[in-house]
Amino acid sequence: MTPFVFNTTPSIVSGAGSAARLGEIIKGRLGQRVLIVTDAGVAKAGLLDAALESLTAAEIGWAIFSEVVADPPEAVILKALEQAKTFGAEGVVGLGGGSSLDVAKLVALLARSGEPLSDIYGVGLAKGPRLPLALVPTTAGTGSEVTPISIVTTGASEKKGVVSPVILPDIAVLDADLTLKLPPHVTAATGVDAMVHAIEAYTSASANNNPLSRMLAMEALRLLGANIRTAVTDGDNRDARGKMLLGSLLAGQAFANSPVAAVHALAYPIGGHFHVPHGLSNALVLPHVLAFNAQAARAAYSELAPLAFPQLAEKGMAERCEGFIMGLANLSAELGLQQRLRDVKIPKDALAMLAADAMKQTRLLVNNPRPLREEDARAIYEKAW
Repeated sequence: MTPFVFNTTPSIVSGAGSAARLGEIIKGRLGQRVLIVTDAGVAKAGLLDAALESLTAAEIGWAIFSEVVADPPEAVILKALEQAKTFGAEGVVGLGGGSSLDVAKLVALLARSGEPLSDIYGVGLAKGPRLPLALVPTTAGTGSEVTPISIVTTGASEKKGVVSPVILPDIAVLDADLTLKLPPHVTAATGVDAMVHAIEAYTSASANNNPLSRMLAMEALRLLGANIRTAVTDGDNRDARGKMLLGSLLAGQAFANSPVAAVHALAYPIGGHFHVPHGLSNALVLPHVLAFNAQAARAAYSELAPLAFPQLAEKGMAERCEGFIMGLANLSAELGLQQRLRDVKIPKDALAMLAADAMKQTRLLVNNPRPLREEDARAIYEKAW
């Protein structure tokens, strides 16, 4: 058997209403003073209320940093870090979407280790130690609660990753109740993001692509494919919401160990330059990247196809592969997501710039099942435009 390494969050608590038990869950594990890292929308929506009441009941002191923004820049991380130090945080709780969870990971790390943020971009450069850390997602998409990755916007538009097992949290808490107020378009975009995680983990060319990641990716895609429509059209359906959260987590575990590839590499410049939400950026290029990869990944795509689209189970390999790619494109449209780069106001004369920037994502491109050159990236963007 090929050697591999598999790391994940050691404690996972799942169940509707579990955020209201946060104090009980973290008591004795995150210290007596915790910084809550979130964004203004989550705070305004009241999604913190039950968790804060629980912390107070458990006699755990708390402070809130609620200035996280999408695609968080370094300045936001450093501001949150300063608050953690001023407050004397003994632990960190990230509660929100993927950006809040990513910021929480880095605050927990930098508050304890003192490493300069600029020195830890890349794979395995962050050494720690870090403060104890719990993450509570409010979207079913990023899987950040079980990944050793934080994505930061550096400079005007480039995204860089901090990748290290040291930023895997101690506890992940899945509470479907926190996702009930998520708007349909956000539910759709984040759900597609999670599906991309499963697909790219399963087909990753990484040397660490392993049986555990593939097994998790398959179950993730089955859960996500079966529940995403219901979650989008019936947002109060707790069962569908809970299964989407679990699917997102399983996909996160998969790609945390068998990394993602060209879909993400081409999505990052779209978000960085034009502030398109990450899940939608993925959806815009997904079918075109899969079509490019099909000659190298036909067997793998045909294996995944019936999990997302059970009606393809009786088809031959080529039909399953083609049906999988078309099915994902049609699903995106069915869920109401924009279909073309022009629909999100990306001008055609920006495509060359996007292709050049995508090639900087070498950490991701090495995992693509088919080698991708700059001219290939440009052609994919052309098809997506």
